[in-house]
Amino acid sequence: MAAVILSFPTLQGFRTFTQKLSWPKRGVRLASGVARIEKVLIANRGEIACRVMRTAKKMGVRSVAVYSDADRHSMHVAMADEAYHIGPAASQQSYLSMEKVLEVAKKSGSHAVHPGYGFLSENTEFAEACKDAGIIFIGPPSSAIRDMGIKSTSKHIMSAAGVPIIGGYHGDDQSNERLQAEAAQIGFPVMIKAVRGGGGKGMRIARSEKDFLEQLESARREARKSFNDDVMLVEKFVEDPRHVEVQVFGDTQGNVVYLFERDCSVQRRHQKIIEEAPGPGISAEVRRKLGEAAVRAAKAVDYVGAGTVEFIMDAQHNFYFMEMNTRLQVEHPVSEMITGTDLVEWQLRVAAGERLPLLQDEVALNGHSFEARIYAEDPNNDFMPGAGPLLHLSTPEADESTRIETGVREGDEVSAHYDPMIAKLVVWGEDRAAALKKLRYCLRQYNIVGLNTNIDFLLSLSSHPEFEAGNVTTSFIPQHYADLFPAPSAPSAAATCQAALGLVLREKSATHSFTRHSNDPFSPFGLSSGFRMNLGLSRSMSLQLGDKKVDVLVSYNDDGSYTMQIGEELHHVTGEVESEGGASFLHCSVDGVKSRPKMVILNNTVHLFSAEGRAEVGVPVPKHLAGVSGSGAQGGAVAPMTGTIEKVFVKVGDAVEAGDPLMVMNAMKMEHTIRAPKSGVIKRVFFSEGSQANRHAPLVELEEEEEEQEAAQ
Repeated sequence: MAAVILSFPTLQGFRTFTQKLSWPKRGVRLASGVARIEKVLIANRGEIACRVMRTAKKMGVRSVAVYSDADRHSMHVAMADEAYHIGPAASQQSYLSMEKVLEVAKKSGSHAVHPGYGFLSENTEFAEACKDAGIIFIGPPSSAIRDMGIKSTSKHIMSAAGVPIIGGYHGDDQSNERLQAEAAQIGFPVMIKAVRGGGGKGMRIARSEKDFLEQLESARREARKSFNDDVMLVEKFVEDPRHVEVQVFGDTQGNVVYLFERDCSVQRRHQKIIEEAPGPGISAEVRRKLGEAAVRAAKAVDYVGAGTVEFIMDAQHNFYFMEMNTRLQVEHPVSEMITGTDLVEWQLRVAAGERLPLLQDEVALNGHSFEARIYAEDPNNDFMPGAGPLLHLSTPEADESTRIETGVREGDEVSAHYDPMIAKLVVWGEDRAAALKKLRYCLRQYNIVGLNTNIDFLLSLSSHPEFEAGNVTTSFIPQHYADLFPAPSAPSAAATCQAALGLVLREKSATHSFTRHSNDPFSPFGLSSGFRMNLGLSRSMSLQLGDKKVDVLVSYNDDGSYTMQIGEELHHVTGEVESEGGASFLHCSVDGVKSRPKMVILNNTVHLFSAEGRAEVGVPVPKHLAGVSGSGAQGGAVAPMTGTIEKVFVKVGDAVEAGDPLMVMNAMKMEHTIRAPKSGVIKRVFFSEGSQANRHAPLVELEEEEEEQEAAQ
């Protein structure tokens, strides 16, 4: 059946229409062939656990959470009707422990288990264990997980089903020699992939025969760590492809539908950071062919539940099967937004034995949706993941066209033990241009203090002319690197004045508070002008702008305004601080230009957020208070984050060049190669393979080679 494309003036009107087609929302029914799901255990954490719980609550289904030591006070634990501790922070001993999860499912009387994504979601043994225990696994049959989870097997099945595939080697001979020979025959560049898993784990690109073995070993190590399986396949790497995937859904009655495609091309480290639906520039004819190919793929393995068929697409819109993810995808909300559906509700209903709420000719496409993944990471440092507390967190207001999918609150900590995703910002618009405008508006309202995030990068990316035009490929970031990573610029003079004003007003508030609580209203410590510091009507303030210090001379005027001198320039400044919804806003005017930035002052830094962007102005700490800094590994390498040392390549006495690999660290579910910051000789190696290193811990100490030292003297 053909898909229906309808037009509605508002998202609410569209959802009203689709809800009339769906089953009544009264919880899972008891009927012939329909199971009872009144309590569901979510075998996951973070935002996806919270996402499932919201729908379960809406349907009248009780939710059960599991949590590790690191998540004892997390949001998903607080949201659940019941919560059970299942072990240490390490996922292998908690969220990946089938025995512990099933024990809680039985103890809690859960009728079903929802695995979310990641962890046990695509584990055949876990799906079978749930079935053996008489517990419904909210996912496809274990046979479908097995067939689609092994990429080599899935390629054969897809080829037989008439789904286009790309050529490569998927054989049993896993020797280095055979894989390298096959790669040479295919022709470089090639993609090396773990046959199990997904999420960019165990994937490397070898661009020449010279680097093939290094990339192969790195992919194997990561695959063993993530999936306990290091069998690899090799296939031709399509240069500058698009990553286009189709949301499919099947029921136990043999019905399978597609809910259109998503474009997930813009990636870093083979992981998506921004997704949209439908795909830009894809014609109705190609859309239909994509959907029908995805349905053939699902039917070939008797698929039930939510799944995603992933394709790579070339410049001519030819597409080839890549893999099938046998679970709910991270980016499923964009498909929900353009179809007016709740796919978690569909999962619960189909798992209970109900027919799909909509058949293909009832699935309507309306508008456009974007999802931006907000990560704790440093884009300017090769997207290095981070961890730490969310000291300040404020988000756009959620409404019919804006969703905030998150599992953290202000004050929570992004743990080094798990994925560094903070949230998913999902927006909808009547067309792509409207949705993109909404995305950028909401990104500017997503304000975080406490750790590095990719929000500024997402703004830069979504504002790029080529992205606006829909010209996206998996090479988008490296192709437009110079535009996406401009040289950092110091805060403007206006932002500097705003920061100085914020500090002056904070001091004024503090001194007024002192006066109210003091028995001496005439105390000089209760004055908020320069007089308190014997400076007359002015005072000098030193601020840190990027890597340089700037002195600001602040003069207090009789009318309550301020004159601020920065270098030779004079600026007239007025303003006051107002609190609104727990946030502080600086109502100010700089040289007659009025603005209302949000202001957060934490850790000797003034953070300003406005429609023009974000600015940080520091307050230098006096040297006698700064403490002693340093790693102890003089000129050496330090751990960028807390993690496990997987591989050590060097020993004491080895000579290395700048950029040579020293160690491989596994942290935040990813492998990171630690490289020599300069040439020298290894003096000390502080960690062995298998040991845990804390953030900023010295890993290797380097000393310059003797000839370099002599030349320097």
